[in-house]
Amino acid sequence: MIDFLLLVLGLFMLLGGGDLMVRGASALAQNLGISSLVIGLTVVAFGTSAPELAVNTAAALKGSSEISFGNIIGSNIANIGLIIGCAALIRPLNVQGVVIAREIPMMILAACAAVIMGSDMAIRTSPDMYDRTDALILLLFFVVFLYYTISEVLHKRAEDTFVTQSAGLRAYEKRRQVWINLVSTGAGLALLIYGGKMVVSSSIDIARTLHVSEAVIGLVLVAIGTSLPELVTSLIATFKGQSDLAIGNVVGSNIFNLLFIMGITAIINPVAVPKGGLPDLIMMTVSSVILLPFAISGSRRISRKEGAALLLLYCGYMFWRTLYGIGI
Repeated sequence: MIDFLLLVLGLFMLLGGGDLMVRGASALAQNLGISSLVIGLTVVAFGTSAPELAVNTAAALKGSSEISFGNIIGSNIANIGLIIGCAALIRPLNVQGVVIAREIPMMILAACAAVIMGSDMAIRTSPDMYDRTDALILLLFFVVFLYYTISEVLHKRAEDTFVTQSAGLRAYEKRRQVWINLVSTGAGLALLIYGGKMVVSSSIDIARTLHVSEAVIGLVLVAIGTSLPELVTSLIATFKGQSDLAIGNVVGSNIFNLLFIMGITAIINPVAVPKGGLPDLIMMTVSSVILLPFAISGSRRISRKEGAALLLLYCGYMFWRTLYGIGI
């Protein structure tokens, strides 16, 4: 009963945190002359990936590599199938050209790199594992991603109409608005982090009470639990018509998860690919690849039908994976 109450409380914290995060980040973008897409790809994506980082760091220190692997890969699968699927069902998602040309291909590249690095047995007959060499390569890719994203900010900021609109504000007023929005974004981030941790810990306790394996806990419960901030933030952003924030949040979060969080986790303690983990890597990559034609078709819009297809694919795979994981 206590775990259930903590789970409900954590969900309420996620809802409140997601709303604060979207409000603060959107207003901050206007104050600083930065597009909502860039805010979604960086600040919001990193913030909503914080639960994955916290869980994986703890799992790495404890040597629970199955939790680490399942959390990262499962979160990426959930981000595309569950989150984009649900968001598109609420309202078709418009996709900017830069997302199609650069961000989704970067996500696909990261997914392909994860498959290759996790297939040591096929490539060099050693156990499938993300070792420290793999971690350094992933972190190097992450630095490249940050470089191009920051370059986009510096290039677009001079052209953004928000800069012109805010130029007439008195310096004091502008600074005050920036600080208020920073506090709002930070408060939303804090609620998301603690709400996510509360949901994950209570879910794990409930799952272990029901004698579910650690691999399934990582892939399904922990992955979905740590993806709740992305889900809440993207759904709220979609309701508010901020599709750039919703798309940027998911794509940016997937890139953060694979390149930064997997890199940091494997630096602390190499992450072994569990038995049966290859289908999860393939599913993550297939989901990433499918997103590209969906984004290109229909005048750069992910329709409700495409959202339904992503959601059905996710639910079908999770159903099969759960049955496979518990040996049914």
